[in-house]
Amino acid sequence: MSRSDRFNNILLIKPGAIGDVLQMTPVIRALKSKFPQASVALLVGSSSTAELFKNNASVSETIVFDKTAGGSSGALLKLWQRLHRNKYDLVINFQRSNLKTWFLASAAFPCRLLIYRKTEAKNVHAIVNYLETLAPLGIESVDVNLEIALDEADRAFAVSILGALPKAGRPLIALNPGASHPVNRWGAERFAELADRLAGRLSAKVIIIGGSEDIGLAADIEAKTGSKPLVMTGRTTLRQLAALLERCDILVSGDTGPMHIAAAVGTRVIALFGAADPERTGPIGKGHRVLQADGVPCVPCRSRRCLKREYRECMEKISVSRVYETIRDMLAL
Repeated sequence: MSRSDRFNNILLIKPGAIGDVLQMTPVIRALKSKFPQASVALLVGSSSTAELFKNNASVSETIVFDKTAGGSSGALLKLWQRLHRNKYDLVINFQRSNLKTWFLASAAFPCRLLIYRKTEAKNVHAIVNYLETLAPLGIESVDVNLEIALDEADRAFAVSILGALPKAGRPLIALNPGASHPVNRWGAERFAELADRLAGRLSAKVIIIGGSEDIGLAADIEAKTGSKPLVMTGRTTLRQLAALLERCDILVSGDTGPMHIAAAVGTRVIALFGAADPERTGPIGKGHRVLQADGVPCVPCRSRRCLKREYRECMEKISVSRVYETIRDMLAL
């Protein structure tokens, strides 16, 4: 590698969802290992996802490109000018299908530009695919672990919520019923039944988590239970959610952002997969379990819409008993 390839100011563009953005942490780590002197900035799509990188020593700056609130031509031009002043010498665009991100990338020209290309291979995880983008730089990282650097304030919040709960060997189980795409949801009735089984048979404390968009779903689940789990849906920032999940024994979730947050803080996940492909977006790390329906030939279809007569059969055929027994098995390890 020539002296001109020793980059000092790097910009990554990834204004995606929670899981997509969190999966940038292995990329950032690999870049800093190769170019320890470089500053690495990350362009994300919301202030909430930017918070995931607070205290991350490898990230010099997070820049928010809000496609909804900041999508006007004037705001876009102002952001372009800000990026132009920063004089990046390497830009990596992980959102190549978005024309506005190409406009923002042009603020650094002339510079070295790398472009992420989604693989057609069905057995390559998204993180590995992201890391493949760095190959032209001579980077071949195999470290795919996610990370969130929590601080005392984050953990103090978790203690304030969970510290008063009776312990005495009681497992702490988090349930995440929401998902951006309905095809990835398991169902309120099943989560409610699972919560009651965990409380009644294992004396577990159950927490329902999720974003503000899941408040109605969580209320429906709570109303269907007799055990009355602790509902934290819509009551946390992403970092506070991470601190809560860090203290849990297990998270039960579909393919969605909190699943990756749990993996990042070292909490084991039971991931319920139907249409989504766990080979591509499953939880990263040790001890996780992926459950998929048996006897459903279209699993995984990788579609965001279910067109079958038996709507979401792939999720409906994952039984409560199977999830419960998996939790028991994992707690015994």
